[in-house]
Amino acid sequence: MNEIEIIRNLRKIVRSSSALNLNDDVFFDKSKSLVSSIDTYNEKIHYLNLINPELVVKKVIRSSISDIISKGIDPKYLLLSFSCTRKYLNSAKVKSIIKSIDQEQKKYNFFLIGGDTALSFKSSFTICIFSYSNRIIQRNNCFNRDDIYITGNIGDSSVGLNVLKKKIKCSRKYNKYFISKYYKPDLAFGFHKDLYKFASSSMDVSDGLLIDLKKLIGQKNLGFFIDYNQLPKSIYLKRLIKQKKISANKHLFNGDDYQIIFTSKIKYREIIQKYSKKWNQKVTRIGSIVNSSDNYLKFTNNYKKIKDYRGYTHDFS
Repeated sequence: MNEIEIIRNLRKIVRSSSALNLNDDVFFDKSKSLVSSIDTYNEKIHYLNLINPELVVKKVIRSSISDIISKGIDPKYLLLSFSCTRKYLNSAKVKSIIKSIDQEQKKYNFFLIGGDTALSFKSSFTICIFSYSNRIIQRNNCFNRDDIYITGNIGDSSVGLNVLKKKIKCSRKYNKYFISKYYKPDLAFGFHKDLYKFASSSMDVSDGLLIDLKKLIGQKNLGFFIDYNQLPKSIYLKRLIKQKKISANKHLFNGDDYQIIFTSKIKYREIIQKYSKKWNQKVTRIGSIVNSSDNYLKFTNNYKKIKDYRGYTHDFS
């Protein structure tokens, strides 16, 4: 049984409408203006190891914050639980973890308010975030002919993971860049504050662009097409592709990007450009919502039906 099937079964016992039928990444109680999210990250699954705990902490915090900012709101309070072996509970490691948490706290303007620590055979982090807002941008609210946008670049984190696994060989400069993007994703922080002015639906890209787009649309009888040539890539990624050191397809759809993917009506194109410039945030229009039960990738003038969504799905079987 995988994560999607578990959630489907959990819906049968959910009694609060604020749970949004488990169709979103957050809980939203409009009457109390309360928003919250929770995520767990396990060693060997969400990150390789805890050799550099100060970097892992940055990764898991930013990954959690991306859920909140993709709803168009600021993170406010953060609870963090951490478990690991005694090896990583020495004074130096703990100090490096605390220093990283404080750096992220200042960078993203949230407050650490508590948490827990425990001994375990493998390391794990659980992060719960609370925010206040009387509105959020939900999933499943897009419409036919809406544009599809994504912030930043995709693919860098996937390459960084493969560099760490020694599956890709690059120069020291390239290694440093991609590993940094793996541990410290660039969030669209700031731009998210104006997202509600034009976005009809929104979420972060964590499991992979294509599979997350399916989640964004949800149960609506709609589909999407993505212009493959418009997918935003960093200069470093483009160079590796040009040098044929990597295949673009193996990294563009693997997730772990933590960028915001959102839909918007055509009439807002100029407004989106305006706020992109205001926040100095790269925002790329990559496709459209279509009145179809199928989804497509566009290559120049040819459309190819998507059969393999590649992204990451938790499988517990």
